[in-house]
Amino acid sequence: MKLRDIVVEKAIIAPLKSTKRDDAIRELVEVLATQGAVKPALIDELSKAVIKREKRGSTGFGHGVAAPHVKTTEVQRVFVAVGIAPGGLEFQALDKQLVHVVFLLLSPEDRPEEHIDAMECIFGVLTQDKFRRFLRQAKTPAEVWGLLEEADSASQSR
Repeated sequence: MKLRDIVVEKAIIAPLKSTKRDDAIRELVEVLATQGAVKPALIDELSKAVIKREKRGSTGFGHGVAAPHVKTTEVQRVFVAVGIAPGGLEFQALDKQLVHVVFLLLSPEDRPEEHIDAMECIFGVLTQDKFRRFLRQAKTPAEVWGLLEEADSASQSR
C-alpha cells in the first residue's frame, strides 16, 4: 500500500484553520466530504466517532504527529486526509508535545486488514524524523503531496 493510494490528494489542508483538536478533526472530515469520500450528511456523525475514539486513547503518538482514525460502515475503502498545523494542536500526545501533522484515517469496518495496512503505511513514514520535519514545514497542499510522492518512491526502492 502506498500513501498516494489512500491519501485523497485534494483532502490535504496546509495550513489547517483549526487550533483545537476536535475542530481540526471536523475540518479534515469536511474536506473528505467535499472530495466525495463521504456523504456531507455524515460529517457530524463521523467527526463525533473519531473524537469518541480519541477519548479512549490519544492517537497523538509523539514527535508532533497524530493519526486519528475510525472504522465505519460508511466507507467502502480507506480514505486519508492530511492537515498541517503550524502552531500545533493539543492532542494529549504520548510525549506531551503539540501535534503539527495530522493524518485522519477512515476505513471500512468490515475490512480490518485494510485499516491495519493503512496504519502501517502511515506510521512507516511518520517514524522517519526527516520526513516529519519536512512535512511540518510544508506550506501548501502541493508541497505535502510532493513529500508523499517522495516517500512512496523511497519505500519502493527498499
